[in-house]
Amino acid sequence: MNKITPFLWFNDNAETAADFYLSAFPNSRKLRELRCNEAGPLPVGALLVLDLELNGQQVTFMNGGPGHPPTDAFSFSVQCETQAEIDNYWSQLTADGGSEIMCGWLKDKFGLHWQIVPTDVYKYINHPAGMRAMMTMKKMDIATLQQAANQPA
Repeated sequence: MNKITPFLWFNDNAETAADFYLSAFPNSRKLRELRCNEAGPLPVGALLVLDLELNGQQVTFMNGGPGHPPTDAFSFSVQCETQAEIDNYWSQLTADGGSEIMCGWLKDKFGLHWQIVPTDVYKYINHPAGMRAMMTMKKMDIATLQQAANQPA
């Protein structure tokens, strides 16, 4: 169990979001959940809190009601070894209402922000040409970043 765990507030769709992320990330699972056991702000049996492990990262989701939508001030970064991995996460997370942003950032259909980046992104963008190349991209392209980073300084 992680000592520091992101805790995300959803209006009323935390369970739907959890199912979506569990299908998008390999080696993921539900850890535990808490459901309403008496009448209160949610119906009996409705999900209150759910702990997940998404590809090794523990995350907690809560159905807290309206008023606290996700913001781009918080995002998850997913480091990818291959372009196929970037392409896969990008297509899954932008599907059904998600949107591309810039420089490997996207917003999914639940409003969460993600950075889908190559594992060696720092190496590529440390080179000025690599940084310029990244600044023109929405989804990162490893071959283009590598080519830019290999130019003479």
